[in-house]
Amino acid sequence: MALTEQGGDGQVAAPAAGGTNLVADLIGASRSFMQRGDIALAFGIVTILVVLIMPMPTWLLDAFLALSITVAVMILMAVLFMEKPTQFSSYPTVLLITTLLRLALNLASTRLILAYGHEGTDAAGGIIQAFSGFVMQGDFLIGVIVFGILTLVNFKVITAGSGRIAEVAARFTLDAMPGKQMAIDADLSAGMIDESQARERRKELEDEAAFYGSMDGASKFVKGDAVAGLLITFINAIGGIIIGALRHDMPFMEAAETFTRLTIGDGLVSQIPALMISISAGFLVSKSGQTETTDRLLMTQIAASPNVFGMSAALLGAMALLPGMPMLPFLVLAGGTGAAAYFLPRVRARQEAEAAAAAAEEQAAAGPQAPVAEEPIATALAIDLLRLELGYGLLALINQPEPGTHRLTDQIRGLRRQIANEVGFIMPAVRIQDNLQLPPNTYVVRVKEIEAGRGDLRPSMLLVMDPRGEAMSLPGEQTTEPTFGLPAIWVESAYREEAMFRGYTVVDPSTVITTHITEIIKDNMPELLSYTETQKLLDEMGQEHQKLVADVVPSQITVGGLQRVLQSLLGERISVRDLPTILEAVSEASAITRNITHITEHVRHRLSRQISDANTNEMGFISLITLSAEWEQAFAQSLVGDGEDKQLAMAPSQLQDFINGVRQVFEKHAMMGETPVLLTSPGIRPYVRSIVERFRPSTVVMSQNEIHPKARIKTMGQI
Repeated sequence: MALTEQGGDGQVAAPAAGGTNLVADLIGASRSFMQRGDIALAFGIVTILVVLIMPMPTWLLDAFLALSITVAVMILMAVLFMEKPTQFSSYPTVLLITTLLRLALNLASTRLILAYGHEGTDAAGGIIQAFSGFVMQGDFLIGVIVFGILTLVNFKVITAGSGRIAEVAARFTLDAMPGKQMAIDADLSAGMIDESQARERRKELEDEAAFYGSMDGASKFVKGDAVAGLLITFINAIGGIIIGALRHDMPFMEAAETFTRLTIGDGLVSQIPALMISISAGFLVSKSGQTETTDRLLMTQIAASPNVFGMSAALLGAMALLPGMPMLPFLVLAGGTGAAAYFLPRVRARQEAEAAAAAAEEQAAAGPQAPVAEEPIATALAIDLLRLELGYGLLALINQPEPGTHRLTDQIRGLRRQIANEVGFIMPAVRIQDNLQLPPNTYVVRVKEIEAGRGDLRPSMLLVMDPRGEAMSLPGEQTTEPTFGLPAIWVESAYREEAMFRGYTVVDPSTVITTHITEIIKDNMPELLSYTETQKLLDEMGQEHQKLVADVVPSQITVGGLQRVLQSLLGERISVRDLPTILEAVSEASAITRNITHITEHVRHRLSRQISDANTNEMGFISLITLSAEWEQAFAQSLVGDGEDKQLAMAPSQLQDFINGVRQVFEKHAMMGETPVLLTSPGIRPYVRSIVERFRPSTVVMSQNEIHPKARIKTMGQI
């Protein structure tokens, strides 16, 4: 560093700017290194690996041994003050790092002991010398026995117990996860929690299962460390005696005492931190299901009853009076436990009185409160609009589906969005619950708590169907697809690629349930569209349409009347997403008639573009089956009633002829792979539909008014 004189006063100038900048750069680099945790961790692991390979001076070994003991104490204290085991989810990683550090230090100390042990007991550093002298008390046999007992306690008692607890906790946590997941999904479906809270709870469950699974495997680190410590100590002792006696000409007893003292000291320095780490692991896994610190847990549960201390005081007093028994320690302990039994109830009563007084003050400050109302009996009358009941064998579909399959709850969530996009109907939340009365692999879908469909699944297999209707040659279990009643086969997951290569349709169990729910919802949409849901659709329309809503409802049609119109459209699977057009059509028709059937027919006319597009096939045209003039006239003549209130009164024999004619024509085209539309005149369309839906509900019945002028049509036949 450059120094410059100024005059003759002997003053010295400040360091040069270059030196100041160098120091600042070093400090900044150190601070930046410490802030980068990833680099610091990597540097620490590399340092441990270097210790495994390179020789280490005694002063550096002392520093690392002190660091090992410090880390073990810090981990034990952290576990004691921790409320939940998952708060230390990185413990398995910490266990691996500390085990690696101790093994590296064992190897480094072994290198020093074997190389310089003949020079004295300070050959491996001051810490090992201190442990060997203090614990062994000048007799290496005492050190051997103490070391063996510590290792035995660590290996056979603490580590074995911790590993067993972790194993059982991991098993029971994994077994309980489907039920806990179902409870979360049920709370979410019931609206008790929102999506973010459900996601947080699922994350906690996953973390808990992963933690106990990791702890089950991490306990093997401690076992391996204990075995390695025993082997290293044995090798050090035998190798040191051989080296001291043969290479350095030491007397055999002197070599045995010196190297055994160093070896046992080294083993004690390693086993004491290992014992603390094992104890911390035992504390951590034994806190399963608890949410308090260890001291609160012990005081709350052990000191919960004064009788515990009273009976203990009596027993200790009796033991003090036994002949030959030292009286003083037992009398002191009896007095202490007796005092605890006397004062504990009074302390607890005072604490309860203070808590009650504080609660009374808070209540007085908050003002008078209304008495807690008992839950109304009406809540027992509430019913689930949609409910999915699962046998216990299908619970894995909710939480842990097979690889390559989809989670059932995710598919149902996507189904709600899909139905809203397709038909403009907001599907009610599906309540999912287990039903132990069902067979294990059976599910039931209920609409307003009435069974609407059920099926039998194989949760670990795939359902394969042939869209061509031909026989399938894959090995598996023959079954019937529950939604449409098609022949199918349950096959193992390994046959997925082969089935897809043959052109078969392959679906997983979650998709089977979702498809079934979809069809049930579409069949029951009129029933699911309640008055409340109709009002909700009106309220959720854009601000630009609120003036239209105000003009039409309720001055021209009531919410109940609009509900019936929408139910009629949904009953024939016509989307009500274009609600503004529907309201405009209702406004036009209500100026002429109040009949809901006629209003609905006018709405269908206004939705002709949408209806025509929905029934256009892949070839770009609408396939039609028309009614003959005779049938048109027969229906028109069968309408009876005054004014707009007309009803169909057709002779039963004539009605049966019509049904047979429709069946024959449509079944013939169905065998050809075609799904034509039945076309009628506008006046009789509702009455024809009311008959056809009883035996062919999927058949679309349209009137000439619903054929859009730009739609292409093709007549396939006539009834």
